[in-house]
Amino acid sequence: MGASNYGAADADADLRRYEALKRSVTVWCLLLAVIASAALAARSLLAAFSLLIGGLCGVLNMRLIMHGAERLFAHRSVAAFVLSSFLRLSAFAIVPLGLAFVGNWWTLAIYFAGFFLPLALYLLLVRRYFERK
Repeated sequence: MGASNYGAADADADLRRYEALKRSVTVWCLLLAVIASAALAARSLLAAFSLLIGGLCGVLNMRLIMHGAERLFAHRSVAAFVLSSFLRLSAFAIVPLGLAFVGNWWTLAIYFAGFFLPLALYLLLVRRYFERK
């Protein structure tokens, strides 16, 4: 079969693009969460707080997922990856429940809107990147 044209320079360029995407998503998500929370604060401080916390937790979750996948790719322990994933999911599942106990049930939806914002932004930016390639 034919040899691949993908070399070390391509891998380095892709790794730089990956790191840039992580930074970009982090900055944009935090910026959008702060702006949207400020807009929501006029209607409900709890809603604004839930969105902001959701955005912060979403960014942290995204970064932890990526870090775990990078370590797994570097031939780390699968068991450690599974355990860290379980602990991460448990921690981020407790936060919206705490918000719901303090406020109303609808804070769950607002929290999850902020929580999934980084993943949605990452999806859009990666898609845009591959459409340009």
